[in-house]
Amino acid sequence: MKLFLQEHKLLILMQIVVLFSVLGIYWLDGYHRLLPALYSVFLGAFLTAVYLAYHYVSRRRLYGLLSKPLQVPEDVLQRDLTPIGEALQELLRAQYRYYQQQLDQNQHEQREHLTFMDQWVHQMKTPLSVIELTVQQVDEPEFASIREEAEQMRANLNMVLYMARLRSFQQDFHVKTVSLSRIISEVVHEQKRSFIRSGVYPDVQERSGSLNVETDEKWLFFMLSQLVNNAVKYSSGSGKKVHLTTSIANNKAIVEVQDHGVGIPAQDIRRVFDPFFTGENGRHFRESTGMGLYLTREAARRLDHGLEIESVPGEGTTVRIIFQSYQVGAAMPATDTLNE
Repeated sequence: MKLFLQEHKLLILMQIVVLFSVLGIYWLDGYHRLLPALYSVFLGAFLTAVYLAYHYVSRRRLYGLLSKPLQVPEDVLQRDLTPIGEALQELLRAQYRYYQQQLDQNQHEQREHLTFMDQWVHQMKTPLSVIELTVQQVDEPEFASIREEAEQMRANLNMVLYMARLRSFQQDFHVKTVSLSRIISEVVHEQKRSFIRSGVYPDVQERSGSLNVETDEKWLFFMLSQLVNNAVKYSSGSGKKVHLTTSIANNKAIVEVQDHGVGIPAQDIRRVFDPFFTGENGRHFRESTGMGLYLTREAARRLDHGLEIESVPGEGTTVRIIFQSYQVGAAMPATDTLNE
């Protein structure tokens, strides 16, 4: 009704102006009989009302369709008997078919792209593994840089793979009960060469005992790997520790990664989760893609985990992953975890 009145308000206003203009002309011409004049006004208003009522009833479905969002695309395919309604319905049908074709084509191209990326990453891992195996058997100092570059290539390939998986996240995650201590141990073991090379040491503490959380194991491993990798990279050469701490606060389980590195400038802290943002630190440290924290934030959001970051320039950075559901297992003592 509101849309109908908005469309015809000018017509109603013009009918009122026309009726009173005619009355004014007759009055100025000397015709002063009131009852016939009022009857003519009433008759004109009645005929206008009948026309508007017929117009509204015949196009009520059309106005209802246009005055609210479509609940399902098939709404546009319902038939309207008026000529303008049929023309509009045909236009909507054509538009719907066109956009559906474009959507199907884009989805097909996206699936092909994801398949290609997955295959390419896996194909690249094979020669990379050969390179890593070869250089590990040689103790010459000049091979140390090759090992370092090979590790960086593997990290970048994993990031490409997880970025591709993020687009099909709903089909690529499986929530189950996961031991935080085990995942942290695996992350530290994977990053051990990076710890040694950077002169930084991990410190794992379980302040509330061994915690099991509801999450996706693969994505949690990736998120912690990104946080630990950043902590090591931005505190390289300091000789200090990277603290990985599990605890319980406000009835939620928390895993915290804290370093004592360069920290994040205040003007960059709000943008560190933006894709491809490297900030001031990215200009001073190589191999900064600006995608690690973005992927971590997206994975945490889709798994319904909280993600917090605090940083003081020159003192270090703390990042927390917060889990809504957890279980407490047997307590474990705090350890410095680096055996090799």
